[in-house]
Amino acid sequence: MTRGHLLRNILRVALLCLVASFVLAPMVATVLGGFKTNAEIRTNAFALPASWNWEFYGSIVSDPAFWRYLGNSMLISSVAVALTLIVGAAAAYVFAQIKFFGSRMLFSYLLLGLMFPFATAILPLFIKVRDVGLLDTWWAVILPQTAFSLSLAILLFRTFFEQLPKELFEAAYIDGCGYVRFFWRFTLPLSAPILATVGVFVFVQSWNNFLLPLVVLNSREVFTWPLGMMQFRGEYVTEWNRTLAFVTLTLVPAIVFFLAAQKYIVAGLTGGAVKG
Repeated sequence: MTRGHLLRNILRVALLCLVASFVLAPMVATVLGGFKTNAEIRTNAFALPASWNWEFYGSIVSDPAFWRYLGNSMLISSVAVALTLIVGAAAAYVFAQIKFFGSRMLFSYLLLGLMFPFATAILPLFIKVRDVGLLDTWWAVILPQTAFSLSLAILLFRTFFEQLPKELFEAAYIDGCGYVRFFWRFTLPLSAPILATVGVFVFVQSWNNFLLPLVVLNSREVFTWPLGMMQFRGEYVTEWNRTLAFVTLTLVPAIVFFLAAQKYIVAGLTGGAVKG
């Protein structure tokens, strides 16, 4: 290894460590804040606590409201992911495999959803949800989140499906396999990377969504964790250690889900897993 090559490797590692520190620093401060007193948090948010006090984490875990908020968010996010994967994959499969009049125009129309921020539609969305009688229900959050996730999902799915071997479909078609059967038997099993990629995007977006639940949910029984955190902080206005402990515990499911699917994400985004 030459001296110049070694220097480039050192600079590359140093740059990656610097970027990682910017990403991990807020998370580390949040986790540590759950063990500190409020005075320690105000003095130095990144320092280790003088004593590791598990009281704040324990009080949250023992609170039934925390598990109710967490369960509501898990249910809403899981159903939103399932609906987005099924509907998005089916629609993208049609655009990728079946050529029909107006397909390009329809596909472009669906992609318009990527151009508009979610907040711009919140007022008409609230009116529509109210008119159909879904206010203060889980479906008031699930269905809009699914609808707004479909544009990106269809785009990623279609790109991936178009790179699957055409010979595989031709051979299956000769054997009497139709479009629907080919979709369930061959396309989806070969699409684990893109399914995981879209699933992670939708889950994290749904898990962290605050604006939509704030507008369409009123009862604490159906609150998601962001709304629960708002209620929690309202109850303990000055207790930042409890608030940071609450945030830490609610981030764990999203982090675990991401780590479990991370090996598929790069392959899904680059259209990998193409087998001849």
